[in-house]
Amino acid sequence: MVGRLFRAVALFITQILDELRKVVRPTRHELVTYTSVVIVFVCIVMAYVYALDRLFIKLIGFAFGA
Repeated sequence: MVGRLFRAVALFITQILDELRKVVRPTRHELVTYTSVVIVFVCIVMAYVYALDRLFIKLIGFAFGA
């Protein structure tokens, strides 16, 4: 029973290491590109949410006379 457990754990670790060997690391240029795209996208979404927030504040103020 215990031997089977150790074999299962060893197999699991072996499979993890096999999968990690398949990982392709991005180059410096790719990493900079991906990071830039994510930062620009997040800024655009933040601006969109900010604009909607300001619009809803104005509409609620108009509706309730604040």
